[in-house]
Amino acid sequence: MSDIKTVRTSATRGLVEGRPKPGRVFDWLPSSALIALCLFASFARAQQSLPATNVFTSQPLSLADTINIALQQNPHIVRAQKDVEAAQGVVVQTRAVAYPKLQAAGSYSGVQSTDVDTPRAAIANFSFGAEQSWASQIRVVQSLYQGGRVLSSLRVAKLTRERSLLMYQTAVADTVLEVQLAYYDVLLAAQEIIVQEKSVELLGSELADTKRRYDAGTVPQFNVLRAQVELANQQPKLIRARNSFRIGKNVLANVLGFNIPKDTVEDIPLNLSDKLEAEPYRVDLPRAIALALDRRTELGSLRKAQALRFEDIVNAKSGYKPSLQAYGGYEARSSMFTSDLSFEVHGWMAGVQLTWDLFDGFRTKGKVMEATALYERAGAELDDTGRRIELEVRTAFSRFVEANELLDSQKKVVEQAEEALRLATARSDAGTGTQLDVLSARTALTDAQTTQIEALHGYSTARARLERAVGLNVPCQNAPR
Repeated sequence: MSDIKTVRTSATRGLVEGRPKPGRVFDWLPSSALIALCLFASFARAQQSLPATNVFTSQPLSLADTINIALQQNPHIVRAQKDVEAAQGVVVQTRAVAYPKLQAAGSYSGVQSTDVDTPRAAIANFSFGAEQSWASQIRVVQSLYQGGRVLSSLRVAKLTRERSLLMYQTAVADTVLEVQLAYYDVLLAAQEIIVQEKSVELLGSELADTKRRYDAGTVPQFNVLRAQVELANQQPKLIRARNSFRIGKNVLANVLGFNIPKDTVEDIPLNLSDKLEAEPYRVDLPRAIALALDRRTELGSLRKAQALRFEDIVNAKSGYKPSLQAYGGYEARSSMFTSDLSFEVHGWMAGVQLTWDLFDGFRTKGKVMEATALYERAGAELDDTGRRIELEVRTAFSRFVEANELLDSQKKVVEQAEEALRLATARSDAGTGTQLDVLSARTALTDAQTTQIEALHGYSTARARLERAVGLNVPCQNAPR
């Protein structure tokens, strides 16, 4: 049995090309950018090997294939990708405060001649202003100091980008789990159909054999009625299994983002190639909890959110401090001492500007109070989420242990039920057994087979949930640095 340090999730086994060095799989936490690159690499490989978007394929799909399809076109993934793009726009906006601004301005004005102030006749043809004037200016403005806001904006841009990638990875992990559960549900329904069909077939054979014996006068009519009742009782189970199979495939198709043809009524063209299997998987609970607290992208996102709230405090406190800007540019305008618009004055200009709100009506104080409270709230949310993730891991671990024990308890039950049915049939043929013994043995065999495949399904889903709880189901997460 393999340890949790070396086990690779079956969902990601087909998505990762390289293998990490033994013993170092979980010794480090990859950066969000590296994981994102791995995910986008997965998309590129998937697009080369899988059918066009939203189009069903006739070839059987493995679990890895379905995950690759979901990574391309699942609605949650598509929305998460757009959120990353939107966050990049926020990053660009946030950085703007640190960059110089290039500004251009122009104006024209005209006034009535009586509005122009002219001196007495002692100064002929001279006025303070003109009936028409124009001005134009272009200048570069650079913020030199804004109370710490400039450097904070650069940190905010970095935190925003990293948080958007972590949120994207959370969406990927949730989608991978959703695909796994839907895939396993379809496999379970398909196996249940096989079991129920076989049971119906055996009960049909029993009914036909009982009728032959009744016609030969060796058994009473009661035996025929009993066989008919058993067959009738088994058929609804087969009907329900087929319906579960249809519903399961519709759910899986929806998770994969497929557009189901409108004329499809009974069955959709979706074939799966994998089977329900129980690969050995050993988990150490303390190690799993430690990995979850270190790897879960939800916690990483909340840590970034808390850091962003701290930057809000820095920005709020900048209101107590002065703001210093430098500018330089070129200006041209009409002369104010003549009405001739072609006579202009122009030249270069440069300077610095200092502003400082000595009292703003306690506005800055209110901003600092708000930012501090939100920062402390983010810390409380981070602590609470950590506890909830630990509870999630413990719950998933407990359910996995239960599923593993149930699976172990069912290993030889089917063999025993098959042997019991063989013996009951032999005794009935020899005349030493009853029909009730045979029917009971057949029912027990069907129940044992159903319980076994349900145990396999429970094991697979419990393992998938545990891997999600620990944070091990993101594709490419084991890629080397």
